[in-house]
This record gives sequence, structure tokens and C-alpha cells, in this order.
Amino acid sequence: MPFQARRLMLPLLAFTLASASLRAEEGMWTFDNLPTKKLQTTYGWAPDQAWLDHVRLSVLRFPGGSGSFVSKDGLVLTNEHVGRGWIQRVSSKEADYVKNGFAAATREQEIKVPGLELMTLMTMDNITDRLAKAVKAGTSEKEAHKARHAEIEKIKKEMQEKSGLTCEHVTLYQGGEHWIYSYRKHTDVRLVFAPELQIALFGGDYDNFTYPRHNLDFTLFRVYENGKPYTPPDFLKWTRTGLKAGDLTFVVGHPGSTKRQDTFAQMIYSRDFAIPMRLKGLESQKEALVQYGKTSPEAARQAGTQILRIENSLKALRGYWSGLKNKEAMARIEADEKAFRAKVAKEPRLQGEAGPSWGRIEAALKVARSQAKDNAYVGTAHSTLLGYALSLVRIADEEQLPSEKRLSEYSDTNLKTAKARLGVPTPYYPEQEIFVFTRGLEEAARELGPKHAFVKAMLGGKSPAEVAKAAVTGSKLGDPEARKALLAGGRKAIAGSQDPMILLAKKLDPLGRALRKRQEDLVQSVLTEHAGRIAKARFAVFGKNTYPDATFTMRLTYGPVAEFPANGTLIQPFTTFGGLFDRYDGWGGNAAAAHDGAWRLPQRWLDKRGALDPSMPFNFAHKVDIIGGNSGSPVVDRKGDLVGLIFDGNIDMLPGNYFYDETANRGVSVDARAIIHALEKVYGASALAAELTGK
Repeated sequence: MPFQARRLMLPLLAFTLASASLRAEEGMWTFDNLPTKKLQTTYGWAPDQAWLDHVRLSVLRFPGGSGSFVSKDGLVLTNEHVGRGWIQRVSSKEADYVKNGFAAATREQEIKVPGLELMTLMTMDNITDRLAKAVKAGTSEKEAHKARHAEIEKIKKEMQEKSGLTCEHVTLYQGGEHWIYSYRKHTDVRLVFAPELQIALFGGDYDNFTYPRHNLDFTLFRVYENGKPYTPPDFLKWTRTGLKAGDLTFVVGHPGSTKRQDTFAQMIYSRDFAIPMRLKGLESQKEALVQYGKTSPEAARQAGTQILRIENSLKALRGYWSGLKNKEAMARIEADEKAFRAKVAKEPRLQGEAGPSWGRIEAALKVARSQAKDNAYVGTAHSTLLGYALSLVRIADEEQLPSEKRLSEYSDTNLKTAKARLGVPTPYYPEQEIFVFTRGLEEAARELGPKHAFVKAMLGGKSPAEVAKAAVTGSKLGDPEARKALLAGGRKAIAGSQDPMILLAKKLDPLGRALRKRQEDLVQSVLTEHAGRIAKARFAVFGKNTYPDATFTMRLTYGPVAEFPANGTLIQPFTTFGGLFDRYDGWGGNAAAAHDGAWRLPQRWLDKRGALDPSMPFNFAHKVDIIGGNSGSPVVDRKGDLVGLIFDGNIDMLPGNYFYDETANRGVSVDARAIIHALEKVYGASALAAELTGK
């Protein structure tokens, strides 16, 4: 059947869950395959098509997170930590909106955020059958990978030209299904409100991934179109009743990545090699930024947001790692895989197609391990300018090729976006660039050795400090106009450029391309082919009664507001404003210097303490299946009203990257009532609160 005939304007295909292995609230469900019968049986209610269309069109994808339209005039709600990097982008030494917060008194004061793009999912198209026809039987893994890539780019181009939407290829069920998701892109986004970092991140890294919590982790943007506030066809109405313990909640957002359907060998590879290596790299990046931040208060401001992001990644990765080190859980996963393989072996057709796949994946992982160090260190060494230069060099070359033969990020469907990003003005700090680039080159030289081709090409016998200083101080690529000029000049301008970063990029490019080709030919093509075969075998054995791993695409998960057992007791489902001040007082207030003042409060919160209702809900825990990327997702009730805002999970949910534990897995959200209460009583933003509540 041609892919147009299978097009879904996001209608439902309801499936009854039959697998006993799925926990009650487990699952990050795609909108084409929702467990509506299970919901109806368990909760006596399930969403209809109108409800689903409404929440889908109200939800937005942020870079790295989620958000939602929450007013008829285009107000967008997300987490402060999702918006933090963009808030930092419009901040300065004189106006530090991350530290001190921001509130636009009028729409004229709303600040345009360069480069921020939000996406609304409009349609989904299943292209699995068409893609299968593009790969002839008996084709090698390498050639199959190329054929799929060419066909995907052809389909994306057809659909993008027809619809005018931004089309993305989505792989589900480890290659069992392939889709094109088409998005409406919003490019004029303005900052409206942000709380102070100290209340958005109350408790700092100590409280991160814990509960009880007291974080006002929200921020508001507004989408504009043609210079006026955008009127979204759908937006979420603010709750008028709020939640209570046991109430059913739905989280609609974009969970980033899970690996629950990885093979056992892939999980062992992650446990013993990939995650430890990634942790080492992040620790090194953090240390470089911390050291730079110590050079001056302004340096500390510049690096602060990046350090917080890395700290979050480190804590999350360690949580994922703890799941892989859980012997009982891993034994269960291994036993389940053995049982599945036994079922495959009993069916000659399945055994012929997928039986060898586990072994082929193990062989590819051995190759991956041998190339891992090169993949980690042959690159831009954390230099923003070298990243710009490499993109400029590659665009100039890739444009000369047919779209299907280019690197995927520079295909016809992606090239316009890649070029536009080079022209976006962003804060540029030469001192930080020199410091971080030096550390990156030092780390690469230490890990790869002085005789490695990359080290020789980058350093040319000089020290990392010499190379970094000369390249940064001599480059003009920190200026977006300089980047635009080189882009407009094309291959000729790049060939004639003597910018030191361009010269370094020309040395890096062939090394990076060769490494990427080896990775695609020997590792990625094998994993793609055989993960897809295993997925199809799983469909044949178990049916399509489960959900795919997260892929930073829209999903729905659900569950009740709930307590959970920990520390020998039960942890309450709600925290309150009174609890916030109790924690503040318990740590000694703002006079306390211990633990970097993690539990201090902004002065305006202390000034307004008497005006606040101590019993007002602040944060809440609910039994929902989430992962990174869900941050900023709206929490809605059965009516489709906004009742909360996901911003975290407890520490016990982090192993959920690999398996789900219903006993203690909880999402943590800001209560919608807390947002309105804070806007009215602390910030005096009654007009903004009225816009949100529709009053």
C-alpha cells in the first residue's frame, strides 16, 4: 500500500494490552497506538479523538524538551531549566535574567530569543512498507543502509514540498517501523517571564532527581507571527479545580531516549564501556568550566548555565548506570531475551531472518568499542568556533553533491535550517572559548597520544594553549555577519579563507568523514539492520501490544497522583508553600553558607512570605513513565485542562532508561495552582495570571 494511503492525521488505532510484563502505568505511547481499552478498564475513562487532537496541537517541542500553548495569544509554558540556555542567550553582565529572573510588564517588553524554534506536530505518515520495498532481498547491511537513507530523503523532500511543513524521519521499535513526522515550525519566540534561578532550582544539584521537592521550575514565552502574537488553533485551558491524591494525570511531551528494547549485549556494552566513558568526558568538561568560572565573577556567570546542564547529565547518567548494575533486573532482562530467542528459533522463517541478528550486533559492538576513543575525541574539542568552521567547510562541499549522497544533516530537507543556524547571533566570549578549546585539545592529546593523526593535524607540533589562543584570537567566526559572508561566498570563499578556524576545519574534515564512514559501514548499518529484524520478529511473536523506545517524538503516558515508599516510610504526594519555607528554615535561611547556599531563597520571596498560603500545593508526585526530554511537558486531566508541569522524576525513575519499576518510579511536577499563586502573590503579575486562567 503506498504511504499516502496509510497516512494518519493522528487518528487512533486502539490496541488491548495483552502482555503480562507491562506494568499498569508503564509506557511512553505513540498517538497511533494507545492503550485505550486498558485505560477504560483500569480508570473507567479513556480519551476520545477530539481530546487527543486537542492536546497534540497544544503541545510543542522545544530544543531538548517540551512545552505547550496555554493562552489564546500564544503564551507558551515550559520549565525554567528547559528555557535556561535561551534565557542566558538574551542575558548579559548588566541584565542577568537567569539569576534575577525576568518579567515583561507589557508585550513590547517581551524579548525576542534568537535561534529558538518551537515545533507543533501536525501529521504522522507510516512509510515502513515503502521503505522496505527500497531494499532488495539479499542486500548487504552497508548497501541496505544507503538505500534506506536515499529513499528516506526522497520521501521527506516530496512531503516537505507538498505540505510546506518540516518533515523528520522517525524510527520506532528499533527499526520495526519508520514514520515521517511533519511539524509546523515557530521561529519568532519571545521571553515573557522567568523566575529567579534560586527558586526554580531550589535545593540545587543536591535535590535534583529527588522528592519531596519545592521548585518553581517554569517559564513563559510567547510565539509571534508576522510581528503579532500568534493565535494557536488549540491551547490548554488552566485548571479551575486542581488535583488531589489519586487523580488520573496525563503527560504529553517528547521523551528523549530510552533503551528498553536494546539487546542484552547492548546493555552490557553501555554498562561496562559506553556510560563510564561518557561520564569521564562530562566530568572533564565540567572541570574545565568550573576552573574558567573561577577566573572572575563574569566568567562564573557565563559558565553557570553550562555547568548546571552538565551536572544534570552526570546525575542522570549515574542513575541510568545504576539500573544496569542491578543484578536482579539484568538477570530478568537476560532471561526474557533467552525466552524470546527460543520462540524465534522454533519458527524457521523467523530464525532465518532474525536468528543470527543477536550475534551480528555483538560483533558490531566489538568494532564500536575499538573506535570509541576516536569517536569521542576526533572532533571540535568543545570549540564553538571550530564547530562553525566545520559546518561552513562541509556545506560548501556538500552542496555540490546530489541530496541523497550528502551527509544527512545537509540534505535538501535539512540544508536551509543548517545554513540559518550559522547566521543566528549568539553570545560569544573569547576568553571562555580559548580556555575551553585549550582543555579540549589537551584532553584529546592525552587520550589519543601525540602520534595520532588528529593530534598531529590540530597541533602541528605546538602546544594546545598556543593553538587555541592563535585560532580564537585570529578568527572572525564569532561574528554572525562573518559566517554569513563565508556562507554566501560558497566554495570559493571557503577555499580562499585564511581564517585560522577554517584552516583547522579543513584538516579535521577528512579525518571526521573517514571515521564517520567506518562507523556507519561497520557499526551503525549492522545495528540498524539487525535491530529492525529483531523488532519484526518481536511483532510476529508478541504482536504490537507495546510501546516503542523513546525517540524525542510525541508520546503520552499516564498515571495517578501517588505517594511512594522510601526511607522506611511513605513520601507524600504533594508538597506545599509551607514546606518550602520549612526546608529553607531548616537549612538556616539565607545566612547559611553551607552547600553553596542551595536552600536559600530570593529576597522577594522572603518579603512576600506572609502573603502566601502555606497549605497551597507546590509540587506533586505521580505514577507516570517519563525520561529526559519530557521536561516541560504539560500535565493534563481528563478534561484536557492543564493541572501541572513535569520538571523532574525521583531518583528511582532513572533506571527506567532500561526498565520500568512501578513501585517507586515517579514523575515530579509543578502544581498549576503554585504557578498562579506565585505570579499573583510574589511577582505581582496579575495580568499574566489572568491571561493564563482566562479571567
